[in-house]
Amino acid sequence: MSAAPDSLVLRPPLFKGRMPGILLAGVIGAIALGVSSMPSVAGLGLSALTLAIVIGIVLGNTVYPQVATRANPGVDFAKSTLLRAGIILYGFQISFQQIAQVGLAGILIAALIVGLTFTLSVQLGTRVFKLDRETSMLIGAGSAICGAAAVMACEPVVKGQANKVSVAIATVVVFGTLSMFLYPFLYPLLGMNQESFGIFAGSTIHEVAQVVAAGNAVGQDAANMAVIEKMIRVMMLAPFLLLLSGFKRNDPQCAQSSAASGSSQQRSKLCIPWFAVGFIIVSGINSLRIIPQEVVSVLLKLDILLLATAMAALGMRTHIGAIRQAGAKPLLLAATLFLFLLIGGLLINLGVMQLTGVAIR
Repeated sequence: MSAAPDSLVLRPPLFKGRMPGILLAGVIGAIALGVSSMPSVAGLGLSALTLAIVIGIVLGNTVYPQVATRANPGVDFAKSTLLRAGIILYGFQISFQQIAQVGLAGILIAALIVGLTFTLSVQLGTRVFKLDRETSMLIGAGSAICGAAAVMACEPVVKGQANKVSVAIATVVVFGTLSMFLYPFLYPLLGMNQESFGIFAGSTIHEVAQVVAAGNAVGQDAANMAVIEKMIRVMMLAPFLLLLSGFKRNDPQCAQSSAASGSSQQRSKLCIPWFAVGFIIVSGINSLRIIPQEVVSVLLKLDILLLATAMAALGMRTHIGAIRQAGAKPLLLAATLFLFLLIGGLLINLGVMQLTGVAIR
């Protein structure tokens, strides 16, 4: 009996030809998860996402080129489609009830930090440091919202190249790590109680893991408030992406870029990042608490694996030479944003807390 022709063989088109690359990125992501869970590594505040992209970059610039022909389709799928799936499931990390715990002050502080930090990044990046708009936006998103996850979430909207995304993530790692160690040292000097310090830390430190580490170094009350405030910033990711999509559509510089590339027709359409809408919907479902906590726990583990896989894939498609070409300007921009978050963020926190009657000391 003759073998069935290829056309009759059941091959899911979604994964056809992509499995080698997906599996490779997935293994790296799983390794990053395992390493990040080690107490010695967790204590440093290094997240699985950070480790995944570092491992990916190392492999991408050493052994990956030897298997790139077979792996590229799956790796590209991982850093695009799997990333979007991970951002949607990220909504299970937050709920609307968390907003109530920090009240109006926490919401105002988070909104001001996100809006001002991103605006400052775009203006300084393009006007002062002469960076391209995409890099400025990606660095701004990472500093303003939730670090590497925000940079990755903005990539489909900003349409930044892999090296620009990697540069932005690198700045988040450098200055987020610095914040993680600096904030507990500053705590006794600020004269704030643990709760108000937690809101300050959660509203201005880059990564969730870094926020947890900084809060725990001060105390449990500080850690709890820091995480809740940080989750409010994370929740702002979805509306931020929708606004960014509209901004990209109407921005004259983006229009010139589109016209130069022959895609001026596409500019008339508003590109809605549907994964951002999915993020909001999932957050709402999580707020209703209609899904058993055991199931949510499994989905969160799947989510972090998807995001780590996407980060590994991004790393493998990043070339060190392209990062070197970026030079010191992205770091200088990120350093300026770090100082704004530290000093300007503190003033914003103190001002809003005073206006809303929140106890600071």
